[in-house]
Amino acid sequence: MPEQSQERFQLSPLIRATLVSVYLALVVPLPLMAPPTLELILWIAAPLGLALVLAMLSEQVQVDSNGIKVGHPRWCSWLLRRGWQLQWDEISRLVPVGTSQGGTVYYLTTADMQQQLLPQRLENFDRFLAIVQQRTGINTTSIRRLTPPWTYRLLFSLAIIMLVTETAVVVAVNNGLISIPEGYPG
Repeated sequence: MPEQSQERFQLSPLIRATLVSVYLALVVPLPLMAPPTLELILWIAAPLGLALVLAMLSEQVQVDSNGIKVGHPRWCSWLLRRGWQLQWDEISRLVPVGTSQGGTVYYLTTADMQQQLLPQRLENFDRFLAIVQQRTGINTTSIRRLTPPWTYRLLFSLAIIMLVTETAVVVAVNNGLISIPEGYPG
């Protein structure tokens, strides 16, 4: 990596699309099923929630000759105010930690025991690891993505099925193909 170059890594598009589709599948039906007194509030809250989800999914990792920086772009950094940065020469090792789901996360650890979570859900993850290894001298060849891509593909497919089914039900109700019981509050 040339001395002055900077590279930016974002969340994997597969993960981003999956989480947005799950949000939509869970939230879009709410205003459609809500009592009339809550419909407007839910129609206003749904896009606000989507904006918040998109902000959280916009986290990015920047690496350059000096170090690594994790944060959000300007459009949402004022809201989320999360992030961290380390200089390459501060990083002394990677510490693996098992998760309750059976995976392994890694912490970049400094000599003074400061720890930051190594991002593992990035696009071009192999390139990112190669830069970390090149700049720190720490072997990263055994590090894998936190969750295999097939799990996100399955979740994405299920969310799309939910959205299609929910849309079909709404269309059927609106066209009188399905009737709602009279006592139903919605």
